[in-house]
Amino acid sequence: MTALFCGAALMNAAMAMASAVAVIVAGDALGAAWGAVPNTAGVVGTGVGALALTRLAERRGRRAGLILGYAAAAFGAGLAVVAVAAGDVLVLAAGMLLLGLGNAGAQLSRYAAADLYPGHRRGFALGVLVWAGTVGAVGGPLLLGPSNGVARRLGAAAMTGPFLAAAVAGAAAAVAALGAPAGRVRVAASPVPLRDLVRTPAARSALAVMVTAQVVMVAVMTAAPVDMHLHGQGLGAVGLALSAHTLGMFALSPVTGRLFDRVGARPVMLAGLVSLAVAALLAAVVPEGDMGSRAGALFLLGYGWNLCFVGGSGLLARDLPADERARVEGAVDAAVWGVAAAASLASTLLLSAGGYPALAGLSCVLLAVPLLLVLSGRDVTPPSSP
Repeated sequence: MTALFCGAALMNAAMAMASAVAVIVAGDALGAAWGAVPNTAGVVGTGVGALALTRLAERRGRRAGLILGYAAAAFGAGLAVVAVAAGDVLVLAAGMLLLGLGNAGAQLSRYAAADLYPGHRRGFALGVLVWAGTVGAVGGPLLLGPSNGVARRLGAAAMTGPFLAAAVAGAAAAVAALGAPAGRVRVAASPVPLRDLVRTPAARSALAVMVTAQVVMVAVMTAAPVDMHLHGQGLGAVGLALSAHTLGMFALSPVTGRLFDRVGARPVMLAGLVSLAVAALLAAVVPEGDMGSRAGALFLLGYGWNLCFVGGSGLLARDLPADERARVEGAVDAAVWGVAAAASLASTLLLSAGGYPALAGLSCVLLAVPLLLVLSGRDVTPPSSP
């Protein structure tokens, strides 16, 4: 657990540093409208990596998948250093794509943690690994200034410091992964086609909840800084909103995991879906000058996502057959990160077309589908007994 936690925290820090600077570098080179291109490449890399590393885990074990993912991220961050120095956005996008492979490893490590525990404690294990994101999300951005200062003293090009720090963090994550569980993932002798597995009750509910939660969270959160900037809010206000949202996403993960173990997946996922709907509506109606309410709405948005993410992940880790579990977990993660890329690009377009009310309304419509599915109760079993 210590090895998995350290690897995930270091990789989250690397991704947070690289993403924050990549959008600035690309925006300066191509214009603000195209600033998200490298980060979109990173999200795509996470989705592709979820499938590739799952396949590697089946053949060589989870440890091999994590080491390869983190090593690829370190190489990608080094490639980004060269790209920034040369002003080459295409190479920068390639570097972010490789960083996405490491991010996929960090995300999949929560399932490796769950495998270490019996069914009635897997929610706790998942929550602890998701909480590792707090360390990266908070610690990574704090290193942006110091790492850039070190790079300047070393004579490196401007804006390369965070990528250098990300390369070190990725390499350290690979070293930490040496202590991760080495066992190969169980695979069925006659594998069921993946499309049939995803239609099973547990996978269907988890996929619907996690994908929809990711779309709503990414869309509302991506649009928030743009909307605040258009209404005259400064970077300090934007930073406060982002901090509140990040806190909601990760800080209470151990609590969510314990809640999953006690009451099961259905109440946790229902609470998450309702929280996301309320948060989207609040974000749309709060007065622009009321930063407390705005921050509260975005905190609730983050925690609603956390409830859906941990609840859906726990449902997969607990209810799927062991010899088919890893394939479905990788496929669901790939779908989650794939729609995240699309939602990020679409959110600002919808904001400019209809404003936050249109965004909130569409979010509530989307959330109705998994909400009805989970309310039906057919797809979600009660929690396992100790």
